Amino acid sequence: MGPLNHMNTNTRANPNRLHLSFEFFPPKTTEGGEKLARAQALLQTLNPAFFSVTYGAGGTTRDRTLALVLRTQQLTKVSTAPHLSCVGDDPTILAELIYSYQKEGIERIVALRGDLPSGSGLASSHLRYASDLVRFIRETTGDHFHLHVACYPETHPESQHAEEDLAHFKVKVQAGANSAITQYFYNVEAYEDFLNRATQQGIDIPIYPGIMPITHFDNIVRFSARCGAEVPRWMIQRFADKKLDAETARLLGEEIVTKLCERLLALKVPGLHFYTLNQAEPSLTILQNLRLA
Repeated sequence: MGPLNHMNTNTRANPNRLHLSFEFFPPKTTEGGEKLARAQALLQTLNPAFFSVTYGAGGTTRDRTLALVLRTQQLTKVSTAPHLSCVGDDPTILAELIYSYQKEGIERIVALRGDLPSGSGLASSHLRYASDLVRFIRETTGDHFHLHVACYPETHPESQHAEEDLAHFKVKVQAGANSAITQYFYNVEAYEDFLNRATQQGIDIPIYPGIMPITHFDNIVRFSARCGAEVPRWMIQRFADKKLDAETARLLGEEIVTKLCERLLALKVPGLHFYTLNQAEPSLTILQNLRLA
């Protein structure tokens, strides 16, 4: 593991020392910023290992991500990791941003390839893959940062097959990644199989399962179709029940994700990484069900 969260002094929650982490995105409005601040304040009480903040394609949220990362770490005292993507971004600008994070005491980065903004190409940058970005950060700042990378238990949607995808992941690890965060999934078997195959390839960094609470199932289905996450048929059938009102659907989603996490904890996972969508309550409720909050 890389540097632990030595800045977070809250030790009341999370007695089992399971690494919990939570992802946020930069809000576009003042109201959204206030909502996010409340969510972070609630989740801060769980003594998380870190928070993370997303970064738009081609650096489209660069300034907002930077500001939110610095403000979050200053106010919450929780180690905060900016997402950083390289495709379509200028290496000189990326280097300046990396140095800025280092100067401001940021100790973690989530290093990603990123998606191309509409109409962009790759010619503007020699950093085409997340492994290139990991290598670039190591060349730029040495071992200062704990580098998280992404991985895909159900295979990246652009990969031709699972072994090709695993090979790409291994290159990121060899380039200097400290740990990985998975795309969210609802099939525990996919995660367990991915761990086994990674171990067979000599990959020994912690691989944190990504957890997506289910608050609006239709949104989950639409987003999953784009990102390559599988929504099991039995889940679709459960939510297709015409007798489900909004509250019953919410409770069903909570039950499904709680049971998912229970099965993951039985596998002795190193931690849980929650995709919060800037909401505290869904993640907090699941962790309360697990007696981790």
